[in-house]
Amino acid sequence: MNNYFYKKKYFLSIAATLVMAMFFITDRILKNTALKLGEGQIYPLIKNWLDFHYVPNPFIAFSIPVSGLILNILIITSILALAIYTAHLIIAKKSSNTFILLLFFILFGAISNLLDRVIYGFVIDYLDFRYFTILNLADIMISVPCIILIFKIYGNDRKNTK
Repeated sequence: MNNYFYKKKYFLSIAATLVMAMFFITDRILKNTALKLGEGQIYPLIKNWLDFHYVPNPFIAFSIPVSGLILNILIITSILALAIYTAHLIIAKKSSNTFILLLFFILFGAISNLLDRVIYGFVIDYLDFRYFTILNLADIMISVPCIILIFKIYGNDRKNTK
């Protein structure tokens, strides 16, 4: 029985790594596709709701007007801190696999956007939700796990206070 548990855990680790790699690679491919299209080319994906097109974004999330060297230093510092924290959790075995997986998704999304900043000087956005925002898959890899972590942490705090 114990051997089965380790095989299952090993398989899940490999599967999670492959899923993260697929998201990362897909984001890089879509960014390159958008870059090759250039500005002005719009492809509707879902009528009147979602379009695919190239949008250079020099700012931070949701186009909040923060950019330049200070932003790059802040991002690099945050990525390094997250990587060190995640490595600590893995080595200390003090956290669930789900928590670590969510941190890895955030880390890979942040690295993809950082690559854009280093290579192009801005982040390439390509998914235009007409009535909300323009973003990319890396932004989703950052935002969704952050929201899940907030709910998990908040849910654990509520359980502990009752």
